[in-house]
Amino acid sequence: MKTKDFLTFPIRSDKLTMTVHVREWLAHEKSPFQTIDILDTDAFGRVLLLDEHIQLAELDEHAYHEALVQIPWMSMATPRRALVVGGGDGGVLRELVKHPELEHVDMVDIDEAVVRLSREHLPKLSDGAFDDPRVRLTIGDAFAFVKENHEPYDLIVIDATDTYEDEEGEISEQLFTDVFYQDCHRLLRETGVVVTQADNLLFCPYSLEEIEANFRRTFEDVGHYWAMVPSFGGFSGFCWAGKRPMEPHFRPGPALRYLNPSTFSLAFHHLPF
Repeated sequence: MKTKDFLTFPIRSDKLTMTVHVREWLAHEKSPFQTIDILDTDAFGRVLLLDEHIQLAELDEHAYHEALVQIPWMSMATPRRALVVGGGDGGVLRELVKHPELEHVDMVDIDEAVVRLSREHLPKLSDGAFDDPRVRLTIGDAFAFVKENHEPYDLIVIDATDTYEDEEGEISEQLFTDVFYQDCHRLLRETGVVVTQADNLLFCPYSLEEIEANFRRTFEDVGHYWAMVPSFGGFSGFCWAGKRPMEPHFRPGPALRYLNPSTFSLAFHHLPF
């Protein structure tokens, strides 16, 4: 909701909202799939919203993206191939291409407008990752993409929008299904990991509960962790799955801003609430 110089966006439906002062509205576009807004704020810097729900903020996106990508990465000895589902802003790609041992990454996003507007108005977010020769970007339906035959992946990162409880027909809804996860299982190496964002663990723990239940019907081992992301209402949850336990060990670098031995350890402790 926009009122003059302020924007109010939901943290949890209309039960909990956040209001920020807006310096400048940089982009507003309705794609065939969603409404995309990018604006500059005093508190968070530039922010990306899809259908009026916050997706990232310059202030703390590194916490979200490092936790989503680097924690599962630290559980694997020699990862070579990755698949990104969603993530059109480029933050996941940026974290992946930091690793010289990465040989190939497929990225599938249904909405080219998110990629285009993010590259134009949030260039520091991807930091050139879209132009990395190891990256193959596909604009299309990830549900169909994973049904195809691909070489196995070491890491599959699902950076799709939440399925909000007050809405119906979200474009990511079919990605949170047994059928989709079964295809991910087929495409995953024996030592690989699938990871997805799992919403705010404090204000809507039921999102994680549903994702974990879906994962357990397909994968042999499942778990979760969390990170501190102020623009998401303080916390962001992540759920992982694989054919064997994920056993990450903290390793310094590359260019980590949020993750350190303390925040890494905290990720696997229960929220203190």
